[in-house]
Amino acid sequence: MTPSTLGAVLRRAALAGLFAGLAAALAALLVVEPRIDDALAIEAARSTSDEEPLFGRATQVFGGMVAAVAVAVCLALVVGVVFARVRHRLPATTDFGRAALLAFLGFTTFALLPALKYPANPPGVGDPDTVTERTVQYLTLIAAAVAVTWLAFLVHDRLAARPWPPAYRAAVGVAVAAVGYTALLMTWPASPDSVPADIPAALLWDFRLASLAELAALWTVFGLGFGLLLTPRRIPAATMA
Repeated sequence: MTPSTLGAVLRRAALAGLFAGLAAALAALLVVEPRIDDALAIEAARSTSDEEPLFGRATQVFGGMVAAVAVAVCLALVVGVVFARVRHRLPATTDFGRAALLAFLGFTTFALLPALKYPANPPGVGDPDTVTERTVQYLTLIAAAVAVTWLAFLVHDRLAARPWPPAYRAAVGVAVAAVGYTALLMTWPASPDSVPADIPAALLWDFRLASLAELAALWTVFGLGFGLLLTPRRIPAATMA
């Protein structure tokens, strides 16, 4: 039976979020943290201060992994609420397809677009005085991307009232989203920070790819896990006859 109550959906979303958080934490440990260690070594060589960090490196790594799991579960609960509210409007024939589509849109909106405009930087890159400005730019870009995604769905729904084939409706919705996303990337202000000369281009590129891979692992595992948890484990006998 397909779960229909909000509570059932949220329980499945939270469980999928837990698995997604563990996948993201593992990806962070294996591919992100080595890049951070390289950047910290450069930052230490640059610094003239003998002040010790408040937390050791091991504690920082463990805390980051715990935070990845916590954030993933919280994010999954939000996505679960959205799924329960818009399930009937998602253009897919199964809950697995709907969950996968919603996860893909989440990755595009919350990870890919911000990474294209404001890619992640390793330690040693970024002026502390511009943290507020960078945060506002980042969050407003995400909010605008969510609005564009919603607009694309509204256009798709309006076309559903017309005698258009589903493929044409989907193509128009994708086109609206693509144009909107491109406009956001072109019009949003650039980051106020520059990369210091002592940060190798290879390290910067590897760190940004690793950070995006961590987010991709989170959204991929969540989409697959949530979709599977929403899918009945047995095919009704009536449909097999």
